[in-house]
Amino acid sequence: MAFAGRPRAPLLLWLLSGRLRAWRGLCALAMARPRCFALELRDCTLAHFALGAEGSDARPDPRLAELLGPPGRSYSLCVPAAADGDCGARVQAARVHQNLQRQLRSDPFQRCQLHRLLCYCPGSQAQGMQHGFLLRDPCDCLETRRALLELLGRVQEAERPHLGEFEADSQGVLWQRVWVLQESGQLQVGCARVLPTLEPPLHPVVPHLLSSVVFRDLDTARAILETCTSSIPEAQAVLDVVDKCPRQVQRGKFPVIAIEGLDATGKTTVTQAVSKSLRAVLLHSPPSCIGQWRKTFDDEPTIIKRAFYSLGNYIVASEIAKASAKSPVIVDRFWHSTATYGIATELSGGLQHLPPAHHPVYQWPGDLLKPDLVLLLTVSPEERAQRLRDRGLEQTREEAELEANSVFRQNRGSALSCVRPRGQAPYRGATAKSPRTGDQTMPLVLAVPGTARAWGGGVLPTDGESRLPRG
Repeated sequence: MAFAGRPRAPLLLWLLSGRLRAWRGLCALAMARPRCFALELRDCTLAHFALGAEGSDARPDPRLAELLGPPGRSYSLCVPAAADGDCGARVQAARVHQNLQRQLRSDPFQRCQLHRLLCYCPGSQAQGMQHGFLLRDPCDCLETRRALLELLGRVQEAERPHLGEFEADSQGVLWQRVWVLQESGQLQVGCARVLPTLEPPLHPVVPHLLSSVVFRDLDTARAILETCTSSIPEAQAVLDVVDKCPRQVQRGKFPVIAIEGLDATGKTTVTQAVSKSLRAVLLHSPPSCIGQWRKTFDDEPTIIKRAFYSLGNYIVASEIAKASAKSPVIVDRFWHSTATYGIATELSGGLQHLPPAHHPVYQWPGDLLKPDLVLLLTVSPEERAQRLRDRGLEQTREEAELEANSVFRQNRGSALSCVRPRGQAPYRGATAKSPRTGDQTMPLVLAVPGTARAWGGGVLPTDGESRLPRG
């Protein structure tokens, strides 16, 4: 009878194997490179910390004690990293991250504070980057922890996010305990001290940009959308349009002008006025042949959304090549918007965290047609907000974030001013007035050197006062 209460051998082996797998994971964590974290605070600054057993030369950040220590309790959830070459795994990780964000913003977590969290290996490139969240429960409710474990239990992917739980010991030292879910329940697989660490020279997500939001060429963007055809029927339709376009296209003998700017900055007024004055063809990116699916892709994770917009640029490039053989071409948005929205949404923190001006992320794709001239239209945030209200326009999710986040707005503007074709000198500026209202809406004109030859140094044909810079 004594043996009757003992676990049978298969069950005992199953439990032991589960613990063995967990301890293997713990050993792997111990042998891995040191992990550092970048935590985005409410004022859009970053607080950096590391996990380990020994301190560093960095000075303690008092903000970390407020966010990670008592009163209250903080939890971290990071999505396991996917290899850059595995498009399917990267898309899957992005979907897990998006679903986590949506659920962490709903009940029962609405009383908690949610922060962006990046986990990275110092000194490495894109490998090992993990996107996640820090959830701060000011009340330290057991229900929050229970709900987080239930949330992770519903994740279907093989690589579930790990749950980190921060607590302070009797001496006030902060620790993070890491839990994983297994068939037998939750199991602690790590415990490490929270340490201050030095801020890296570049934002830790910068090496990741060229594989996640700013694609080097058509094939890189195409590979992302190919992994989505089974879950997004519109992805195959976009690829079919892309495959009908010639791979290598060149501008015709007439100039190509790209006009950039946020919604309600006067883009429609200026593009229509300039195209009418020049008798030019007016094109849009994304083009109308795929514009009907824009809403579908705007609701997808950033990596899928940016791939859609990137491929739209290649489609409109083929239209530009045909049209510029017969007349001037005006393009309402082009690669600049695609790149700068991606950079601005991925980078947390302020302007100081943008990549330096000559970083490869700003360089024009080598296989994409280049415009002759780029105009960037801007207005004050107040004027732009009023125009949107007057028109009753529906904003995209990115536009809504831009409206609420001045740092995002500054990031995008600064990033856009750095984007230019590969090998070109810095852009030069001029000013112009709105043909409709007389308001100054073009404080910056970005001109590719050589434009004056194409235009003969002529005056920009609007009611404003801008003159093309001579090359």
